Amino acid sequence: MPLNKKDILDIASLSVEEIQLILDTADSMREISERPIKKVPVLRGKTVVLFFYEPSTRTRLSFDLAAKRLSADSLAISGDMSSLVKGETLLDTARNIEAMRPDVVVLRHAFSGAPHFLAARLKASVINAGDGTHAHPSQALLDMLTVRQHRGSLAGLKIAIVGDIAHSRVARSNCEGFSKMGAQVVLAGPPTMMPKGIENLGARVTADIEAAVADADVIMMLRIQKERQKRFMISTEREYARHFGLNSQRVSLAKKDVLIMHPGPLNRGVEIAPEVADGPHSIILDQVTNGLAVRMALLYLVLGGGRNADTD
Repeated sequence: MPLNKKDILDIASLSVEEIQLILDTADSMREISERPIKKVPVLRGKTVVLFFYEPSTRTRLSFDLAAKRLSADSLAISGDMSSLVKGETLLDTARNIEAMRPDVVVLRHAFSGAPHFLAARLKASVINAGDGTHAHPSQALLDMLTVRQHRGSLAGLKIAIVGDIAHSRVARSNCEGFSKMGAQVVLAGPPTMMPKGIENLGARVTADIEAAVADADVIMMLRIQKERQKRFMISTEREYARHFGLNSQRVSLAKKDVLIMHPGPLNRGVEIAPEVADGPHSIILDQVTNGLAVRMALLYLVLGGGRNADTD
């Protein structure tokens, strides 16, 4: 089954069947990274431009490596090294990039909606690598893949997402994704970090972390995104850790086989205690591994995988 989409912009625009296809394809891609020669020729001759207007480690590196594992050529551009700093608009920059005939533009941008803006105007496929506080589809997909890998199914699970919900595109995309796949999502955080109407995405909302993590199958912690806050929304980090940090005592309230997740980067001792981040329930590094597989799957599928290519 092919993925009949030019672009991957958010989770909201993906059907349950399309999410399932991406996860299944990522499952098959994971094996490529275990081979002695970690490369297949399925995207040979294709060009992927990584246009990151915000800092990134995991997402940028994994998209770059994903392109190389599939034998595509990749070119990375950062916002502070592009003509944007000279006053060129995002659209003009993208049009100049497209004039060089890339096949995919992977965009991370501080403004919500920037990938949608470009996708409507460019012939190249656009993959959203995170836009403002709006969406981070590849992160949600890798999180769903990781949980499915450990639990077999997402349906019926209780997923607790805790932290700075207001500024988190990860929270929004995961809320949409897990809810679509039949899980129950609970969002928890300080009232100052909980946006109005977020429950419309299908989640239950609480300011009580103990209630959120009680009997949870999965706990996903989020960092405080100070770079997006016009003013600091808590008194101190120590106070935040006391009221909303995940420690061993709070983990004990969840299911005995609870999975602990974090999209990174970690702020140890703030939203998550070191012994929890490195403990037996943590699957944080599995998320990183699966991030590469998901991004390989996305590049493969938007460039015609399932129609005219295979992974042998």
